[in-house]
Amino acid sequence: MASLNNQPSKKAIRTPGGSAGSSQGKANSSGQTVKFARRTSSGRYVSLSREDIDMSGELSGDYMNYTVHIPPTPDNQPMDTSVAVKAEEQYVSNSLFTGGFNSVTRAHLMDKVIDSEVTHPQMAGAKGSACMMPACDGKVMKDERGVDITPCDCRFKICRDCYMDAQKDTNLCPGCKEPYRMGDLDDDGPDYERGGALQLPGPDGNRDNMSMMKRNQTGEFDHNRWLFETRGTYGVGNAFNPPEDGGYDEGFGPGSMDATEKAFKPLSRKIPIAAAVISPYRLLIFIRFIVLCFFLHWRVVHPNNDARWLWMMSIVCELWFAFSWILDQTPKFFPINRATDLEVLIEKFDMPSPSNPTGRSDLPGIDMFVSTADPEKEPPLTTANTILSILAVDYPVEKIACYISDDGGALLTFEAMAEAASFADLWVPFCKKHNIEPRNPDSYFALKVDPTKNKSRTDFVKDRRKIKREYDEFKVRINGLPDSIRRRSDAFHAREEMKMLKHMRETGADPLEQVKVPKATWMADGTHWPGTWSVPSSDHAKGDHSGILQVMLKPPSPDPLMGGADDKLLDFTDVDIRLPMFVYMSREKRPGYDHNKKAGAMNALVRTSAILSNGPFILNLDCDHYIYNCKAIREGMCFMMDRGGEGICYIQFPQRFEGIDPSDRYANHNTVFFDGNMRALDGLQGPMYVGTGTMFRRFALYGFDPPNPDKVAAQKAATEATGDSETQKEPLTAPPAQTTQPLTASELDPDLDTNLLPKRFGNSTMLAESIPVAEYQGRPLADHPAVKFGRPPGILRVPRDPLDATTVAEAVSAISCWYEDKTEWGDRVGWIYGSVTEDVVTGYRMHNRGWHSVYCITKRDAFRGSAPINLTDRLHQVLRWATGSVEIFFSRNNAIIGSMKLKILQRLAYINVGVYPFTSLFLILYCFLPALSLYSGQFIVANVNVTFLAFLLSITICLIGLALLEVKWSGIGLEEWWRNEQFWLISGTSAHLAAVVQGILKVIAGIEISFTLTSKSAGDENDDVFAELHLVKWTWLMIPPIVIALVNIIAICIAVSRELYATNAQWAKLVGGCFFSFWVLAHLYPFAKGLMGRRGKTPTIVFVWAGLIAITLSLLWAAVAPPGGGGQAAGQFQFP
Repeated sequence: MASLNNQPSKKAIRTPGGSAGSSQGKANSSGQTVKFARRTSSGRYVSLSREDIDMSGELSGDYMNYTVHIPPTPDNQPMDTSVAVKAEEQYVSNSLFTGGFNSVTRAHLMDKVIDSEVTHPQMAGAKGSACMMPACDGKVMKDERGVDITPCDCRFKICRDCYMDAQKDTNLCPGCKEPYRMGDLDDDGPDYERGGALQLPGPDGNRDNMSMMKRNQTGEFDHNRWLFETRGTYGVGNAFNPPEDGGYDEGFGPGSMDATEKAFKPLSRKIPIAAAVISPYRLLIFIRFIVLCFFLHWRVVHPNNDARWLWMMSIVCELWFAFSWILDQTPKFFPINRATDLEVLIEKFDMPSPSNPTGRSDLPGIDMFVSTADPEKEPPLTTANTILSILAVDYPVEKIACYISDDGGALLTFEAMAEAASFADLWVPFCKKHNIEPRNPDSYFALKVDPTKNKSRTDFVKDRRKIKREYDEFKVRINGLPDSIRRRSDAFHAREEMKMLKHMRETGADPLEQVKVPKATWMADGTHWPGTWSVPSSDHAKGDHSGILQVMLKPPSPDPLMGGADDKLLDFTDVDIRLPMFVYMSREKRPGYDHNKKAGAMNALVRTSAILSNGPFILNLDCDHYIYNCKAIREGMCFMMDRGGEGICYIQFPQRFEGIDPSDRYANHNTVFFDGNMRALDGLQGPMYVGTGTMFRRFALYGFDPPNPDKVAAQKAATEATGDSETQKEPLTAPPAQTTQPLTASELDPDLDTNLLPKRFGNSTMLAESIPVAEYQGRPLADHPAVKFGRPPGILRVPRDPLDATTVAEAVSAISCWYEDKTEWGDRVGWIYGSVTEDVVTGYRMHNRGWHSVYCITKRDAFRGSAPINLTDRLHQVLRWATGSVEIFFSRNNAIIGSMKLKILQRLAYINVGVYPFTSLFLILYCFLPALSLYSGQFIVANVNVTFLAFLLSITICLIGLALLEVKWSGIGLEEWWRNEQFWLISGTSAHLAAVVQGILKVIAGIEISFTLTSKSAGDENDDVFAELHLVKWTWLMIPPIVIALVNIIAICIAVSRELYATNAQWAKLVGGCFFSFWVLAHLYPFAKGLMGRRGKTPTIVFVWAGLIAITLSLLWAAVAPPGGGGQAAGQFQFP
């Protein structure tokens, strides 16, 4: 049979446009043709075009790439674990792939990725034996333990390049001159006694290139399961369940029998709020609504004729506040709590069974995304710690793939990630061995608790001391990377200048002519960094560089790899030392293209991961949000894999923050939103997507509607009735055995024409083929009759395909700047473009198509991150959010025009998202009303009578009651609720107003809005961890709150002085005006405290400008409506 020894050497590098004899053999729709490039020993590339190769005859072995699928039998074992496949995987993980629009996709084999010593055995730069071939400086191939791979019994050490060349030339070992025998190594041969999951054709019987037949190339062979699922016999009789009735139920393997014989247990459950709390809460909402209606009616029919202007302004503001309160309060009618059962999840998916003796996991794969853009504002050490927490998560290692998107294309980030991958070789097994929490090393070593608590292993203290020293050295290396890169680049630049001078002398050029050598940024292996250079130049700037892809850690083996006492620095005996797949990506950027900021980077990650790993689920995290609970992924998977989980588009986890001052001055924890509003939305159609800490169903991100088994069954029945034999399949009816078939493209979306797939998803064939696979693998288990859209147990125990250069090159093509042209990426597919709050819009689109989401609050926080505790940074953060909401209001993403699939209360919640910034217009006016009342001596009502006070008292009591009950069912503190109220007024009078102005300017004048990235750094190193809290940085957003505060203070002073000297003092109106002024000032107290800073650091100009504006407004009011002077005694106070 044709085996992988016919695949091309890594020296034959191809673009993702295609390759001979493969599924990418045709030129893509963009006109990109297949190009080849051979990298010489000097690092240069020699291009070979396909036209230069004689195509008339038989192609040479250098460019052959074909596979013949022959069903595995005991006499015909798959050769996927051969040396060639391992060599190809190691080559991929040691190569830096670059490419883009109208450029050759190249694989740059790196001798080293970082200057320091690499500990992971398969990373570039790791210690290894030298190739024994003459004049070859390559390193011998290694397995996951770092042991040399020798493909011949004579143990002749040979590198991957020389091995592939020897195979293609003579297939003789250069050492003993004997032919290579594929698959005859003791450690590589199939192990029949391990009982792994069978990798056979899928339940539908298809054997195409995306079926289970292809996926079986990296697993073991099980005679019994092969006989069972193929209904065949071997020898005499059938070794497993003889088909006495002539057949079996389709769609189920042996694993499904174990699952269906057990009693069904739910993975999650809803916990309703206690009736003693929620019933009075709903009653108070209704009572306050009635009281507000009567109060507003009374206010309208009883105007203040003495100050009709004041009465009119107050009425308008109060009507809007009532409308805003209804939008905010009514979605809180049905809050719920949820709980998960991790033991049932383990029992269903991870426990050994007769068909799965080794307990290989049946859980679906998950791809984890981390995005970063600027290493100066997002420190690489913070990002590296986030990556380490992901690599150490408690989830089957072979099911995890971690991706980092570096939108800045910085070598600093690249090398920091390589350092993290190297350190993970120690950190991840250490966490597993001693059950460490949290698995962010920086947070773990900063804990103020006894580290030995609940630790029973005698070597824990010794191991912790060693790993702490290694982590300190790791931090020093990360912090020293900028200087290391600069010194290295300067040295190589000086060398290049000397070469140029020597060349000029040899050619007789003018010695006085200035040497022009571009100031490049150099990698550790002595080659140019293809991304952004420190000194920007053409093709090497932040907005102008090639796409970069590096598989830093290749996919792990499907079965555990136990460590030993002497393998590493620590004793990892009986500890699985495998590491998850880890990929660095920097998408291509070119001038003239709109790269759509974070949303564009996330969509590039979606496409890359679909081609490389295609996990049915996606978790996205900001670079400063790390996994605090290593079981958080399993908790989220309890909802996705439970009955009805196929209709869940994403699981939203609450955001929790560290490093915030104990008083939470600016409501950074935002607990009212995360524990109140989001918990309430969970009882409707689900919480909103808030940008990080979210587990997505990949299929939902592709813009499809949620699955409808009844509709699909009816469609299939209609297809069968018409006699369409090409698409006939069994209808998806109630019995699980008939509901486990993968869907065709027309069934995924009836409006989707398979011929127009490139119009929606782009021209990547691998991406298009991965969509139904992701949908099928993301279904819950069909282990209960009520599961109408499931999959049979056991099919996800199949190992993933090994990576090859063609697959990675296809992924490079998918991150090019032109890929999204004339597609629906950003419009219907993936993260949605057009708003700075792309997260809310993306979640809204899913809910608008009928999907549901779930809010997962874990006992131990799932994720933790950082938040800006500085007043200026906090205001700019809120400004960005509010501006995005204004954009949503003026766009087609306004929930007012949403589809009928959006529930009414969910619609009100989304309407509130677009409306809340406009409250600032009325809030600012209302904050000035007390001062205007005090200046004029009038009040918003004609008389402060019993009726007005009764209404005011009733509304206040309802407000207090609602606050206390909401605090009760949401679990937040009363002080947190008050901090939220304070910052609502601070942001409403500053950032929200600016957002409305900017949004209107964008809609009317087309003025684009740009925002700077929020800094994640903690400032200078000092003893005060909250030093940034007291730092005052001037911004014009501070002016409106300052003016409001000063105007109200001056108004109180003027009004009190006037009443003290007045003959007929109107104390009732004075008290009413002062009460509302104090209400305003109490809300602005945190703002004033933050403005004062520490040791008087506030710029003097701030107070000068604010005082000048306040005094001017006061004098202007006195000039327009001076107080009357009749009947005043001598010496009475006179307003100037």
